[in-house]
Amino acid sequence: MPIEVFVADEQSDRPIDATRWSRLAQHIVADRRVGSDVELSILFVDEAAISSLNERFLDQDGPTDVLSFPIEDDLILPIGPPGPIAPRGSGPGRQDDDYEDESTGPGIPLLLGDVVICPEVAARNAPGHAGTYEDELALLVVHGILHLLGMDHEDEQEAAVMEALEQELLDRHYRGAPP
Repeated sequence: MPIEVFVADEQSDRPIDATRWSRLAQHIVADRRVGSDVELSILFVDEAAISSLNERFLDQDGPTDVLSFPIEDDLILPIGPPGPIAPRGSGPGRQDDDYEDESTGPGIPLLLGDVVICPEVAARNAPGHAGTYEDELALLVVHGILHLLGMDHEDEQEAAVMEALEQELLDRHYRGAPP
């Protein structure tokens, strides 16, 4: 089973190329060597929907650009030989070795979770952040997936590691890649 990315455009404020973002997500997941039987969803929603999710799950008022909802909050995929899922930190200690969730068994995909993006907020943030609207969406796709894989930016060191990896992945799989 391949890496499956389900993209849903549930807004009408901004144009979305679902195929492009699905392809980028597949490349990012493959690059991080999560496994070949993986599923995740990317949902593009309007400001009202993301505001509701932001308030409900993060106790924050108003819209945001991206939210990530891992299937299991504490599921960090193990490194090394097959074995049970074990909590592991993110950040600078994280290795680039192959991750696999052996608990899913043969033929059962690893469900990473959902990335929810608000294109309208992305469009507003783009000029002062990533540059263009498309560049901002690409950054949000990568950022959201890294959250699903256990990375965070709660402190300066984690943020620096995550931002550097985002740029590396964007360079490898987005910038210069065909749309």
